[in-house]
Amino acid sequence: MKSSRKKVSTENEQGERGVAVVTGGAGSMGRYICGALAREGFRVVIGYNRSAEKAKSLAASLPGDGHAALASPVTESAALAKFAKEIGERYGFCDVLVNCAGVTRFVPHGDLDALDDALIENILSTNVRGPFATVRALRPLLEKSKHPGGAVIVNISSIAALTAMGSNVIYCASKAAVDNMTKSLARALAPKIRVVSVAPGVVDNDFIRSMDPAWLKEQIGRTPLKRLAAPEEVASAIIAVVKHLTFTTGGIIPIDGGRPLS
Repeated sequence: MKSSRKKVSTENEQGERGVAVVTGGAGSMGRYICGALAREGFRVVIGYNRSAEKAKSLAASLPGDGHAALASPVTESAALAKFAKEIGERYGFCDVLVNCAGVTRFVPHGDLDALDDALIENILSTNVRGPFATVRALRPLLEKSKHPGGAVIVNISSIAALTAMGSNVIYCASKAAVDNMTKSLARALAPKIRVVSVAPGVVDNDFIRSMDPAWLKEQIGRTPLKRLAAPEEVASAIIAVVKHLTFTTGGIIPIDGGRPLS
């Protein structure tokens, strides 16, 4: 039986190169994601909050042309509306949105007093309301996508959503909310837009490498594959979602070395 599945390129039916938006794109994870998308031929919009210079430098360093660095504070809906307007004026559409902006702070799970209201509000507004508000702002541009695999939203989650072990209790809860939201949005936005969560375990980046070596050794020991995730592996999962897993929506893809098995 001959398959009807088409090879997915980064050009639409009009031969235009695809457009990918990455919030938090200048961060320790985001820059790998932006690089991977650019190498696949996308024009990449690097969304930033306070990292304007880093974002502009990254945009200039990416392979190909047509990249941009634009302010996208995900907790400010008016600013996101301006962000979407500028993307629309520059490109006219959006094919891929990666919600990578996020915050946390290490607080022992038993120390309820240290997890103060201000930190709780910051985590929930950035990690949960932020992705939803960004999707809401960019939905009209995503619906204009002519990308062969369809428009795609990738929410960066965490294995902490499943294990309830992470930097703090509310961070774990925020990522569980992201996964639930991914499923709801996948149903609400189909068939024009697919929505998928990519859920890394502990990723070997600058932030994690600054942690106590004993803690890092413990995390590796708890992981069946006995190492941390490479940021390139997370970026590769996003490329797979965009280009190859074209019949997947509402799913949560773990990049965790089997951590929940331990």
